[in-house]
Amino acid sequence: QVQLVESGGGTVQPGGSLRLSCAASGSIFNVYAWGWYRQAPGKQRELVAKITAGRSTNYAESVKGRFTISRDNAKNTVYLQMNELKPEDTAVYYCNWVSLTDAYWGQGTQVTVSS
Repeated sequence: QVQLVESGGGTVQPGGSLRLSCAASGSIFNVYAWGWYRQAPGKQRELVAKITAGRSTNYAESVKGRFTISRDNAKNTVYLQMNELKPEDTAVYYCNWVSLTDAYWGQGTQVTVSS
């Protein structure tokens, strides 16, 4: 069973940066979308950023201009660069890969923005 493994979470002060990574433990074929979601305590999981096979991207309004999603095919890895972090960005972040036959989720990585 292929798994998605996230890394890069942690605690950072407001205004700081983090880069999240999401790598697949094996090959996943026919993936057409890669995304990052987040879930804060007491809130529903929400889409943060998505990138398609054609490399088009879309972002939640709250992160536009601060976050950047990218993917490295050679490394089979997707990244989320997060700059100018705010306390309201605190959440568990999950990566999500969607193929023609299935959807895969990572285990989540905690991001805490606090002074």
